[in-house]
Amino acid sequence: MKKIYVLALVLGAFSFSSNAQVELTDDFESYNLGPLAGQATHWRTWSGVDGGADDANVSDDEASSGAQSLLISDNVLSDMILLTPSAPISGVYTIQWYSYIPAGKSGYFNMQAALTPEGSAWNQALMGGNVYFNCKDDATGNGGNTPGEGGVTGLIDCTSYDQVFIYPEDEWFKVTCIYDIDNQTWDMLINDNPAVTAYPFAFGTQVFIELAGLDFYSASSNNTMYVDDVTCAQGTIGVEDFSASSFSVYPNPVKDMLNIKSAASVDKVTVYDILGKVVLQETPGKISPAINMSNLASGSYLVKVTIGNSSKTVKVLK
Repeated sequence: MKKIYVLALVLGAFSFSSNAQVELTDDFESYNLGPLAGQATHWRTWSGVDGGADDANVSDDEASSGAQSLLISDNVLSDMILLTPSAPISGVYTIQWYSYIPAGKSGYFNMQAALTPEGSAWNQALMGGNVYFNCKDDATGNGGNTPGEGGVTGLIDCTSYDQVFIYPEDEWFKVTCIYDIDNQTWDMLINDNPAVTAYPFAFGTQVFIELAGLDFYSASSNNTMYVDDVTCAQGTIGVEDFSASSFSVYPNPVKDMLNIKSAASVDKVTVYDILGKVVLQETPGKISPAINMSNLASGSYLVKVTIGNSSKTVKVLK
């Protein structure tokens, strides 16, 4: 059954924080069904050939909004690169989209760290690891035995992961990748919850040149992933319609007590470790609460603060 999720018009298709400068949005509604590359300058095939064997199709089988999305299919060797308009070399950059992976199927993407001139096949520039959805099984590489589980790895396959995450099968979910280019690490959130935390750009001998884009690839014969409502932005796209000025946390790094300064009552605070596991959760129900982190080990954490119906996640060191 086709699943279409229409976002409320009052909110618009996306929510952005005040420090994000949106460069690109793409909901795939303006394209003809069929091969995409020849219809959009910010999408290209790995081969460089529009309509070639690796060109992915615009499909009306599934959609997060509207009636169309991009299908990275197992029926053809889809290999599509989403090009970032500014190819940033510094600062923070966010790429966000919605994915739908049918039950039992798989998905994959990676970050590319150097542009290849138009008119030729793409030169491999993978950094930040391979991101798999439902891949691990055996040496065949066909995947499909870990439904609802994904991971990121510095290996060329999915035989083992550096960080593991979960995702919802058979429904649309939001993927937010935040690239800290200056520190060459990146985070991924799924439906605003931490999935990948502070993962290094480093991959083999590749040198970072620019954040060229993301490669959506049919990594196995089990691959079926739909992509919709893509956004590229300089800065950080808000997890919700939630201003950073609504609260602040201090000290950072924290030793024992993390203070949250807020103008409104904080309903919930959730602390995640670098693997995305919940290690602390409190429901203060008051303005400017303090959270006791003294029992947590030294390291990096993501602290999700919920006020009313809005949430925002900040990184905290201990």
